[in-house]
Amino acid sequence: MLSPRRTDQPRPPDPHISHLLDKYRDVFEAPTGTVPDRPIPHGITLETGAVPPRGCIYRMSEEELEVLRAQLDDLLDKGWIRPSCSPYGAPVLFVRKKNKDLRLCIDYRKLNAQTVKNAGPLPRIDDLLERLGGATYFSKLDLKLGYHQIEIQPQDRYKTAFKTRYGHFEWVVMPFGLTNAPVTFQAAMTTEFRDLLDRSVLIYLDDILVYSRTLDEHIVHLHAVLDRLRLAKYNANLDKCEFAKQELEYLGHYVTPKGIRPLADKIQAIVDWPEPRCTTDVHFFMGLVGYYQRFVESYSKVAAPLSRLQSPKVPFEFDDAARGAFTTLKAAMQAAPALRIYDPILPTQVTTDASGYGR
Repeated sequence: MLSPRRTDQPRPPDPHISHLLDKYRDVFEAPTGTVPDRPIPHGITLETGAVPPRGCIYRMSEEELEVLRAQLDDLLDKGWIRPSCSPYGAPVLFVRKKNKDLRLCIDYRKLNAQTVKNAGPLPRIDDLLERLGGATYFSKLDLKLGYHQIEIQPQDRYKTAFKTRYGHFEWVVMPFGLTNAPVTFQAAMTTEFRDLLDRSVLIYLDDILVYSRTLDEHIVHLHAVLDRLRLAKYNANLDKCEFAKQELEYLGHYVTPKGIRPLADKIQAIVDWPEPRCTTDVHFFMGLVGYYQRFVESYSKVAAPLSRLQSPKVPFEFDDAARGAFTTLKAAMQAAPALRIYDPILPTQVTTDASGYGR
């Protein structure tokens, strides 16, 4: 039997879910190697006149050098990078994650600045959430190192080269940090799941949400999704998957059969936000609050004094009107209701307001 690797959560209570995990245990294995000839590989098209970007090797601590050596060995063993003699050479650095581990990052800013931007779409989050009306069971699947499961087009691999104290390498699979990587990944997922989208599956990058009206229906939908992952040779991360839940987190919201509501930690972050002292502070605050604007009645009107301060043409002055809007938005988010999702199967009544015009 395949055992969930998380020790802080019990085994799924429904035996159908346990059987499902057992049947598709290969889908939850760690990815290695590459899968050639996927329908959508990642390409890098450069602007006319682009020059190979280079940068100095960044200095690292002994801890960072030790982690760098280990990660390079692992990536080479998996066939995800290879030695390079490319004229390109981005520097690398480490970022400390929340769990204190070090994340290897490649500084592709100079390459990205010369890359033609892909116009492919990412789904609107509000559109995705509105598809969940009537659903009572939800499962969330997260792909394990999803970007690394997409190949770089062979003719573009030299452009991804990066240099370290232990050698010069280029990517065979898609790394994090490339400007068009999210669009490529979304296109790859859309291609694989197109016939299931908006029927039982929602996809935003490497987050796959399966939703259903009944548990029996949900098991059927999960089989279809896991079959597709197996056929396409994508691997999911069991540690980050959730199955047959009636409440889970998705795209910054709690999703339940009764509706959606903001995550508690996001609301707390808004409540704790200090009073803005400059235009940049206002931008950051409005970005966070604006993500949840559907939960604030007459949001545009309430936020108008702060929205005005985001204009570079307006001198920054946090007056009484702005302070009042700031306080009102915080209070509104604290009292944010759960919003019921429209269910097209239920009877619908439309009330229109023609503003005194028409008949």
